[in-house]
Amino acid sequence: MSIKLIAMDLDGTLLDSQNKLPEPNAEAISAAAKRGIEIVIVTGRRFHSARLSAAPLSCNVDFIASNGALIKSASGETFYRRLLPVEVAREVLERTPEFRACAGVIFDRPRERQVIFEKIDWNGAYVGPYLARHREQVAEVQPLTQCLDGEDPVEILYLSDCAAIRRVSERLANSPLSSHFTLATTEYQARNLSMLDVLQRGVSKGAALAEWASRRGIAPAEVMAIGDNWNDREMLQYAGLPVVMGNSVSELKETGWQITLSNDDCGVARAIRKYVLEVPLVPETDQADSR
Repeated sequence: MSIKLIAMDLDGTLLDSQNKLPEPNAEAISAAAKRGIEIVIVTGRRFHSARLSAAPLSCNVDFIASNGALIKSASGETFYRRLLPVEVAREVLERTPEFRACAGVIFDRPRERQVIFEKIDWNGAYVGPYLARHREQVAEVQPLTQCLDGEDPVEILYLSDCAAIRRVSERLANSPLSSHFTLATTEYQARNLSMLDVLQRGVSKGAALAEWASRRGIAPAEVMAIGDNWNDREMLQYAGLPVVMGNSVSELKETGWQITLSNDDCGVARAIRKYVLEVPLVPETDQADSR
């Protein structure tokens, strides 16, 4: 079956290591869109952050944001929302008091107070730099649980070094509350940076992609998915044509899925040209796809 939908992750996939969208990626996506293929950005980022990074794309794009909790159009129309119940969010924070400095609460709001942290160290190694580009959407509330005043959040976010996030994940996975939420991990070992999203039970990139494809009348075999990290696994498992980035976590490269070039070598453009546009490739660079 021919590909009718291309779903791609953002960080480590569509964007290069400088968080820029390379022109070859944009050109390949535009060429696919001109053939009538639907383009979906599937990311762990908040919608507003994802939309800003994807702005250079000239074609119509839809967004699966917050690791599958939200599906929105580029204009902000919401098609699908799966929020974390406020009582579960409160219990999660209360069970991880020693990690409060790296914990945030994310809401689906138009602009201000989308992201709430207890106290932000803007000069620190992790939280401050991560939020610096979106200060107008960030607020501080002490204690953090005070922001849970009845509105269900999208998620609880933990952001820190890899070892700390593994400890949070283990704590929550082994808690009596674990059946009430889903954990999604994104890890960049080379930067010693990791994020853990606590989401409504059953939420994942794969579940949201399946929902969206079904609504669009597109079969799994007609979907190509491209990703690089742990939180992309369900999305890649769903797609008829899963493609792993050359810079991916090693475990995803051992699945037998197709492997493209790294994000700094425009792996998204290469995958689209090879599997969708069927453009002839330079023979010697074809070795990059070997497993």
